[in-house]
Amino acid sequence: MAIIITDECINCGACEPECPNNAIYEAAEEWKFSDGTALKGEIVLPSGLTFNADEDQEPINDEVYYIIPDKCTECKGFHDEPQCAAVCPVDCCVPDDNHIENEADLLVKKRFMHKE
Repeated sequence: MAIIITDECINCGACEPECPNNAIYEAAEEWKFSDGTALKGEIVLPSGLTFNADEDQEPINDEVYYIIPDKCTECKGFHDEPQCAAVCPVDCCVPDDNHIENEADLLVKKRFMHKE
């Protein structure tokens, strides 16, 4: 499952540089699938949704840092645990019950984003 940042976030920014998929964005910041990945142009996500990886997407949250579920792999293939949760001083990076994925699916997503 993906990780979500709760409203308890203090906007310290400790999590953002730790994400190997560049899935974490500052509040109200637009984002792209191409940010920090090998994705370019028209893409079809493993979920089947189609996007242009280079186009700006609307922010998910305008008050606190947020994680893009379609880019989050819980750091599988990079680290033993989600790095955002490991560095968060207020423990607001928690599993997202609305985006449940098994380890195999998370590794497929990682390989897709990084063209491995």
